[in-house]
Order: sequence, then structure tokens, then C-alpha cells
Amino acid sequence: MSHVMTNDDCIKNCSTCSETCYAMAINHCLPLGGKHVEPEHFKLMLNCAKICETSVFLQLSGSPFSAQLCSLCAEVCEACARSCESVGDMDECVTACRKCAESCRKMAA
Repeated sequence: MSHVMTNDDCIKNCSTCSETCYAMAINHCLPLGGKHVEPEHFKLMLNCAKICETSVFLQLSGSPFSAQLCSLCAEVCEACARSCESVGDMDECVTACRKCAESCRKMAA
């Protein structure tokens, strides 16, 4: 029996991703500096955190736009995961972003 993605799973994964991206940006990237705070990477992390946060809100409110936003959220999460992977030493963020992207893709389908 395959695992069916529920709204609760997606909300949880989006929430975790948002918290992880914010925390890593502030508590990991900022102190390390260098490539960790290059504008493109740093802004992408904050964008990812915010779109995940917004996705949670739309899902919780039963918004008819939720599926569309989940589709975009998945794209942003994938981009953030790739960016974090290339910067390195950001496995926690990469994992959270990939998990969120996967659940958002399923919600958007």
C-alpha cells in the first residue's frame, strides 16, 4: 500500500522547511559569511522560508489557491536545495527542502 500524502504531511513539511531555512540562514550562514551569505543564495533561503510559511497558511485556511502555490513552493524548495548543496555543509536544509518539495508536488497534483 503506497503512502498517501495528506494535507497534514504537507503542512508539517512546509513548516519544518520554513523553520529550517530561517534558522540556517540566521544561525549558520550569517556567522560563517563568505559563500554562505552571497546574495543569490541568502535571498533564496529567505524566499524559500517565506513561501513555505505562506503555503502553510493557504493550506490551513483551505484556500483554493493552495495547489497552485504548492507547485511554485516545490520549485523554490528545489532551487534552495541545489543552492545549499553547492554551498556545502548545509545538509539539514537540503533535506528539509527536498522533503517539502516532494510533498508540495504531491499536493499540487
